[in-house]
Amino acid sequence: MITFLTEQIELPNIDQTKIREWIKKVAASYSKRVGEITYFFCNDDKILAVNREYLQHDYYTDIITFDYCQGNRLSGDLFISLDTVRSNADMLGTDYNTELHRVIIHGVLHLCGINDKGPGEREIMEAAEDKALSIL
Repeated sequence: MITFLTEQIELPNIDQTKIREWIKKVAASYSKRVGEITYFFCNDDKILAVNREYLQHDYYTDIITFDYCQGNRLSGDLFISLDTVRSNADMLGTDYNTELHRVIIHGVLHLCGINDKGPGEREIMEAAEDKALSIL
């Protein structure tokens, strides 16, 4: 089950049915199945508060992924700051919806086991994002 919720903002204009099917396809490409995934769309203030409270990080970010996976079943809570998604899209010169989809799938890829903090991992994550976006 994939749920889309908001915190202090309006839900972004996304085709929820299409996004759910896309996430399932991407998960299946990693031999995973979707359990319970909840997206919390929020603003920068909320994501900063979550980052401080749960990760002891004092900075804004586009997504925070809480991983509750068990075996091959993907489950987690994903907080996405639409403010930061918009800022990143502007900074990168890319379309807002493309950047939003990239961030939506970024969290799923983390749940699939792909990391982006260590040496060479960012390039692996970006390639996985691009591949997933091509499926959409």
